[in-house]
Amino acid sequence: MKIEIIGVTGMPEIEPGDDLPGLILAACAEGDTELQAGDVLVVTQKIVSKAEGRLVDLSDVTPSQFALEYAEKWGKDPRQIEVVLRESARIVRMDKGILISETHHGFVCANAGVDASNVPGEHIVGLLPEDSDASADRIRMAVQQATGLDLPVIITDSFGRPWRNGIVNIAIGVSGLAPLKDFRGQDDQYGYKMSATVIAVADEIASAAELAMGKIEACPVAIVRGYPYDAAEGNAQELVMDPARDMFR
Repeated sequence: MKIEIIGVTGMPEIEPGDDLPGLILAACAEGDTELQAGDVLVVTQKIVSKAEGRLVDLSDVTPSQFALEYAEKWGKDPRQIEVVLRESARIVRMDKGILISETHHGFVCANAGVDASNVPGEHIVGLLPEDSDASADRIRMAVQQATGLDLPVIITDSFGRPWRNGIVNIAIGVSGLAPLKDFRGQDDQYGYKMSATVIAVADEIASAAELAMGKIEACPVAIVRGYPYDAAEGNAQELVMDPARDMFR
């Protein structure tokens, strides 16, 4: 199997209300990276959130007493702490100035995905898309209407991982492919029947794509070409572990 990962360069700074699919297609055309049948389009959360206006000016935020006390203890901005609390459905752990929370989408991550990196403005922070699966659907439908190609779309963000240092890209929005590949019940090469092997395909595509997109290279879109994905409507909620099986709750 040969898989290519192609970074799409030439994307402008995204503003609220921008036609994000149109800008992606224009960048693909200018960079001689025209989309092809079978491609997977990978888009970073940050530009999706910018286009959807998911930005908060901290100057407009009045922190709660809880946020004030926690921020003072750990040397944080209480306004940003307040935004994190508002974006959290549940606080999983808070210690040493680090907030691990469960978002309203069900994702467990640092600071509920609230982030000031790659966001213009000294006091501006970005939030996760309100419904990242719906965002992926909209991009997929717009690309299909413009090109005639029905391509899967994965929206990504960087999350930390239990037991491991460093962050990796994962899928927080999926449309057009099955995000999981289930090998349970199949025999391995030695004839043993697999009982627990379910591969997080969408996460692996997202992580691989980050190698081409990078963090500071201003390349927020990538094309993954050559991977034989299973076409399906799909959504990132399939990747969220059932609370009954989550040993960290």
